Amino acid sequence: MKNPAYKHLIPKPVRVAEGEGVFSLTPSTRISVQAGQPGALQAGQYLADLLRSLTGLALPVEENVQAVEPGCICFTSQGASSAGGEEGYLLEVAQQQVVFRAQSFSGYFYGCQTFRQLLPAAQGPWQIPAVRIQDYPRFAWRGVMLDVARSFFPPAEVKRLIDLFASYKLNRLHLHLSDDQGWRIMINSWPKLALHGGSGAVEGGRSGYYSQEEFRDLAAYAHSRGMLVVPEIDMPGHTTAALASYPELNRGGAAPQLYTGRKVGFSTLAAELEITYQFVADVLGELAQLTPGPYLHVGGDEAHSTTAEEYRLFLERVHAIVAGTGKRLIGWDEIIQAGLQPTDLVQIWRKDTQPREAVRQGAQVIMSPCQHAYLDMKYTPETELGQDWAAIIEVKDAYLWDPVTVYPGIKEADIAGVEAPLWTETIYTLRAAEYMYFPRLLGIAEMGWSPREGRSWEEYRLRLAAHGPRLAAQNVHFYHSPQVPWQEG
Repeated sequence: MKNPAYKHLIPKPVRVAEGEGVFSLTPSTRISVQAGQPGALQAGQYLADLLRSLTGLALPVEENVQAVEPGCICFTSQGASSAGGEEGYLLEVAQQQVVFRAQSFSGYFYGCQTFRQLLPAAQGPWQIPAVRIQDYPRFAWRGVMLDVARSFFPPAEVKRLIDLFASYKLNRLHLHLSDDQGWRIMINSWPKLALHGGSGAVEGGRSGYYSQEEFRDLAAYAHSRGMLVVPEIDMPGHTTAALASYPELNRGGAAPQLYTGRKVGFSTLAAELEITYQFVADVLGELAQLTPGPYLHVGGDEAHSTTAEEYRLFLERVHAIVAGTGKRLIGWDEIIQAGLQPTDLVQIWRKDTQPREAVRQGAQVIMSPCQHAYLDMKYTPETELGQDWAAIIEVKDAYLWDPVTVYPGIKEADIAGVEAPLWTETIYTLRAAEYMYFPRLLGIAEMGWSPREGRSWEEYRLRLAAHGPRLAAQNVHFYHSPQVPWQEG
């Protein structure tokens, strides 16, 4: 095949070996899964649904003791590599069959995302070049954050984004659920947080909140796409929506008005009030019950109205509360100053932070440097959406950095992974969010998955160019960067 699709894969796989011939999808193609293999049937059904939507072909899914058969797309654990653990996969495309080899649903799922990119973007013939791909991730944490507190995104829109994120092998969805401008999750023991706090938004943004059932459903949907939802309740700062909902949380007992501006650092929970910790325990306790993953993100950033001693006392109590839920604490890098537990994850965002201090205290770090990974930053000074306080981040800028070298004194083993946040002070709609995520997010997804060696902007931009038609076929509203020679059709 001329210029075969495996030369344009994002993220770039670990190893690719070219084969001979092509595999053709036809109405007689079957999907065969190894009986009793964890995740195989679920992955086979996922691929059948995906291929039906992409090609119109309704391929049957069959469970067999011997999964690998001619004429089939096969899912089996036989011959699976241990490299990459549960997320690794081996994909073998030959003229007679396609074989996915993996140890779990995650591995099969990521193999399916690669297989999807081997197909034409929108129109047949549905032929895939023969190839053997061994692949596994560089980092365990490959995240993306959506701020639903400044502007609310309803469940259907979040699911749309989950599908897009997962297609590039991202596996963590960090939802920023509370801030000065809004509170987005129903807490049954403190219902006015959602009923009143959820009625607010940044000026121009959307109000609303998730019911507990909606949140459970979002977490389950993400899980079915290989993603773990990481909920964040920001504290002790960024708390006006909570303080406006319950006067008793305020010093002096008077509630502020809901806030629609963009300033930060002016609100705080009262570290000396015992009701503060009852509030935190109730909120995090309910959230822990709703969250299948092992993490609770407690924010901790920009608490400029909290004294250093109050901040230390507050985080000490919050650490104990999170531990009592059985979850692991995550916080923005300001939490380093309050003292860390070895189980903590610290999300590095400030330019002048010293991540090695977190590592010295035994914690791992998630790299989200604002000057490289904040996807609400403008592409150019003329970009209508977004902000520019951290940097101007073109597509090349989002690709050309590395988690190991962006701060001094950090080794790869100290890093859990990478995450790209999208703050929504200026981003109110799904269309706007897509524009700011794409295509920059693809480069950060590759950074989280692909080996560090051999990264080249010139080579990447040509691969990225082939994803223009793929994004367009999914009706993604993306930025057509002049740095990329986009392919047509």
